[in-house]
Amino acid sequence: MGARCSKLSLCCCCPSNINNSSNLENEKESLPGFIEYSLDQLKAATSGFCTDNIVSEHGEKAPNVVYRGKLDGEDRLVAIKRFNRSAWPDPRQFLEEAKAVGKLGSERLANLIGCCCEGNERLLVAEFMPNETLSKHLFHWENQHMKWAMRLRVALFLAQALEYCSCRGRALYHDLNAYRILFDQDGNPRLSSFGLMKNSRDGKSYSTNLAFAPPEYLRTGRVIPESVVYSFGTLLLDLLSGKHIPPSHALDLIRGKNFLMLMDSCLEGQFSNDDGTEIVRLASRCLQYEPRERPNIKSLVTALTPLQKGTEVPSHVLMGISHETTSLKHTMSLTPLGEACSRMDLTAIHEILEEIGYKDDEGTANELSFQMWTDKIQETLNSKKSGDTAFRAKDFGTAIECYTHFIDSETMVSPTVLARRCLCYMMNDMPQEALGDAMQAQVISPEWPAAFYLQAAALFSLGMDNDAKETLKDGTNLEAKNHRN
Repeated sequence: MGARCSKLSLCCCCPSNINNSSNLENEKESLPGFIEYSLDQLKAATSGFCTDNIVSEHGEKAPNVVYRGKLDGEDRLVAIKRFNRSAWPDPRQFLEEAKAVGKLGSERLANLIGCCCEGNERLLVAEFMPNETLSKHLFHWENQHMKWAMRLRVALFLAQALEYCSCRGRALYHDLNAYRILFDQDGNPRLSSFGLMKNSRDGKSYSTNLAFAPPEYLRTGRVIPESVVYSFGTLLLDLLSGKHIPPSHALDLIRGKNFLMLMDSCLEGQFSNDDGTEIVRLASRCLQYEPRERPNIKSLVTALTPLQKGTEVPSHVLMGISHETTSLKHTMSLTPLGEACSRMDLTAIHEILEEIGYKDDEGTANELSFQMWTDKIQETLNSKKSGDTAFRAKDFGTAIECYTHFIDSETMVSPTVLARRCLCYMMNDMPQEALGDAMQAQVISPEWPAAFYLQAAALFSLGMDNDAKETLKDGTNLEAKNHRN
């Protein structure tokens, strides 16, 4: 493992320039400093360690509990880990470890920003990550599965975090698993700093199922740098399969070339065979029984970097989560449709469009000829009706087909049909096509705010946040103008 660091491998950057070579060392200036807090300060921050403030998303289990807190005089939230009283009997050792980890400072970490050591109390204070854990997004997703491009980004960012820590003398990470990877306000994955604390007595290094522990840990009870690589391999399996597969079973499948049994069915069509094979190869190398046969972290960063997809798309877009820029609704008076579009809440957009129906088509000029009385017009109207039925049933693929038949007939125009097909495209991960429909709806009905709002949603999906915000403003201004008139 003792690979030397290179500036190229230690890149830390926004998704739009993932492959650039900015140095993680330069981040320290913009990150919070390390502070020793008093117990009273942390009690106040957590309302007396109220159970309502316990957060499971930071992946810690009793007796060590993590609380959400807000420090007096500060706007930011923090995560406060309170250890079991017997975990760190030596206060000097605890303070030394906490300060050492606190010096790291990287945008690949949920950084440690402080601690408290009073009497028998041992607490750590870290940056709060508001968008939960990899475990939640990968295994227990509710709104959408994690896309292949985002899974590759998680793997790269995690490898970069581990390499950064290794190069600064913190090569050991205890119990690396999907709970330890957290998502920040931008949807970027970060590695919890809590697992970097060593020599504590708060339980075994691997509190999760021992079937996932490195072989050398099972033999000796010790964690070595190569053990971290083994755990990284188990996380690659998690990202591939969308399930927590025991390494022994996964290796049997790999040896039998049953790669498809490893792949998450939700990823069908999202990656090439070469890319999938390369991730399987990296995982199997990390899971070698002998530690010396595993790759080092630096080589994993090198291997994962060229595999990245959609590097220009922000993480919050790939994750389908709301973003801090959507605080626009606090500065602009948005309608329910505008708010839903600003936060890319496709389910809410669907409900609103369904409720609105076709009332906004009133007054739209339709150039109709005698065809109106022919079978062709009846067929066209039937296509719209079938599209509406599919739209109501959330069968968005069928709705696209039916609405396309209606639009392509060129017998009549309907901005509402375009708006509905726009949403269907977004539901099917086709933001460019969605943007085209929203723009066409605006051409047909230039005074219709919904067309602007839907354009904004499509632009957010494409990662064009500034354009999206301007389009939201245009829709809001038009809404206000319509009300005045």
